[in-house]
Amino acid sequence: MKNKKENTYPITPSLKRGTKIIAGIVKTLSSSPGVYRMIDGGGNLLYVGKAKNLKRRVANYSRPAKLAVRIKRMIAATRSMEIVETHTEVDALLLESNLIKKLKPRYNVMLRDDKSFPHILLTSNNDWPQLIKHRGRRTNEGEYFGPFASVGAVNKTLAALQRAFPLRNCSDNMFTNRNRPCLQFQIKRCAAPCVDLISSKDYHTIVGEARDFLTGKNRNLQKGFLARMETAAANMDYETAAIFRDRIRALTQIQAHQDVNVQSLGNTDIIAVFGTKGLVCIQVFFFRNGQNFGNRSYFPARVSGLTLPQVLAAFLGQFYTDKIPPQVILVNEVLPESSLIAEALTKNANHKVKINKPSRGPKHVLVKQVFANAKEALARRMAESSTQRLLLESLADTLKLGSLPERVEIYDNSHISGTKAVGGMVVAGPDGLLKQAYRKFNIKNKNLVPGDDYGMMREVFTRRFHRALQEDPDRESGNWPDLILIDGGQGHLTTVGKVMSELAVGDIPVVAIAKGPERDAGRERFFMEGRRSFMLKPDDPVLYFLQRLRDEAHRFAVGSHRARRKKVIGKSLLDGIPGVGAKRKQALLYHFGSARGVGDAGLADLETVDGISIPLAKKVYDHFHPEN
Repeated sequence: MKNKKENTYPITPSLKRGTKIIAGIVKTLSSSPGVYRMIDGGGNLLYVGKAKNLKRRVANYSRPAKLAVRIKRMIAATRSMEIVETHTEVDALLLESNLIKKLKPRYNVMLRDDKSFPHILLTSNNDWPQLIKHRGRRTNEGEYFGPFASVGAVNKTLAALQRAFPLRNCSDNMFTNRNRPCLQFQIKRCAAPCVDLISSKDYHTIVGEARDFLTGKNRNLQKGFLARMETAAANMDYETAAIFRDRIRALTQIQAHQDVNVQSLGNTDIIAVFGTKGLVCIQVFFFRNGQNFGNRSYFPARVSGLTLPQVLAAFLGQFYTDKIPPQVILVNEVLPESSLIAEALTKNANHKVKINKPSRGPKHVLVKQVFANAKEALARRMAESSTQRLLLESLADTLKLGSLPERVEIYDNSHISGTKAVGGMVVAGPDGLLKQAYRKFNIKNKNLVPGDDYGMMREVFTRRFHRALQEDPDRESGNWPDLILIDGGQGHLTTVGKVMSELAVGDIPVVAIAKGPERDAGRERFFMEGRRSFMLKPDDPVLYFLQRLRDEAHRFAVGSHRARRKKVIGKSLLDGIPGVGAKRKQALLYHFGSARGVGDAGLADLETVDGISIPLAKKVYDHFHPEN
């Protein structure tokens, strides 16, 4: 690994200076594959790139005459580089993709992908497997089926699956402690193994049927259900026949939700890119075992000056950084270094991955269909952005801002009698709500009077802008607001204004939105510094826009508060005692009946509990009686 930094040069961008610095670094480089990082004078990362030959690739930046304007700007800002040599070009590509996704350099194509994909999980860590929705890291034992494009898609599929395969979806704790069937059994979505209403053999038969369906063996499965239904009907066992009839209907319903079913696809992602007017949409369709698991649109940022194949290639690297790629990826463009990307994905997936651009046949038709979806999605995006921009322009006129606000931050607090208080910040801009920029603030000041909304707001704004001043005092990151909206009245405005003045950021306009009498929507009153309070006409589109923003901030703050409260509720008074794990905690609770009973117990009583030694009893006692 080589690391070269030059900090003696000025921060001000200079193409001549940047070229000179890069030329000096080139002399120290080898011809090995690797990854390079370009850094500005303030230590900020500009760009991450990979190279088959580091010396040759980086040398191109020292001859900027024929390079694109955006690349020239990047070179002009460059003051140092960090170099990492790798064994192979594949390793370099994998490292590049990981670094881009993690560090988000200013000049790289950026995939806005802050959500994990949901899966269906068939568990295998107990005698009675569950069929449940799963999202996040694959830490549970079992078989994962997916990905599904959205939570809605997986919920719909899972609901139909539970009608066809009545497997339990309850937690292990609930399962082991039941003495009678739950509602799921009553509505025929669970076979009630918790109370032995189905044998282990019959239950695992259903598990096998569910596995067969999820792995694409649905045709034979439905034939088998049909035969069993007909046999039961012939024997006048109409109740059993009805069960299989309902299961057939459920499977048919799942298949009816699939817009496209091509059994020959197997496990395939179809990805198409479309661009116009400097904007790009990438559409991804997920097919697993010939079934369509939904689609999702992406609108990558920082794509100016790049061809669509280049954008798509960069997308693939980042998209599959934390996802397992399927065996086949179909695309609508011939990608640069397609074989290299496929090799890198193969290395991550532990199975062979192929990237193809079909030119004829049914797969070509499907790619064209996905391309049409990408085109339509971008058109909708542009229409929405245009509407959003018009609303922001109207908002700027109404509030007399002078210019369109590119970033609007909206704040609200949530608490119950001052406890577990949380401040919420949501962000909106010309492209709509920027959910990746949302932030919550757990109120930490213990000296606040419970319910002191002004004090909470003071803490939120102090923390928000104190950190902003530390991280980006020159306001170059794009993370500074052009307008602040707060849910409150004149008192909230005054409180926030004092904080902003103390931090010397009082140039940012702040608007307080007070609810109308009896919280009547449409009668909100607005407060701004240096201006008399005012109201907007009930049918004013700007009013509707502000209401939506305020309601979104309220929703986020309340949701964050509930999550915090739920987390606290789930804690035990016994948590945090050294040496007291799950089994000893259980022994204490069985002996004394409750955590409060443990706290009230004397030292001698604690020493009588099975599994609790004398030293450990002393630790438990001291935990509840620190004064002793």
